[in-house]
Amino acid sequence: MATLKERLSETLKTAMKSGDKDRVGFARNLHAAIRKKEIDDRIDLDDAGVQKIVQSLVKQRQDSIEQFKSGGREDLVAKETAEMKFLQTFLPEQMGEAEIRSLVDWAVSESKAASAKDMGNVMKLLMPKVQGKADGKLVNQIVKEKLGS
Repeated sequence: MATLKERLSETLKTAMKSGDKDRVGFARNLHAAIRKKEIDDRIDLDDAGVQKIVQSLVKQRQDSIEQFKSGGREDLVAKETAEMKFLQTFLPEQMGEAEIRSLVDWAVSESKAASAKDMGNVMKLLMPKVQGKADGKLVNQIVKEKLGS
């Protein structure tokens, strides 16, 4: 199985050959973000490190989309949405809400959580299982709902 960096390289080559300027730009932006992190920290990122970068870039795109929508800039909303969809191809398949809810139920019973004060213990059990596979805000919201806070 190819690493995420290898997949990115192949995607960039394919996009360049096909003349897809948008995909080339998106791939170069992602490659630049990865290289910047590697150079700044003097490390060679593995797939988990690359996924963290992709997740932060997706989150930035989501924030930008909200800002552009409130500003009435539909042209920029479309561009950011396209880039976000490109970035999401480098993330594992996201969990559905039902799957997250069942994991929350498991974590609540496992940690014997009774109130909102126990939220930290529940999140400590949950995060390793959902890291990169679910939106942290959604997980947090479901846990709060479950614990009645």
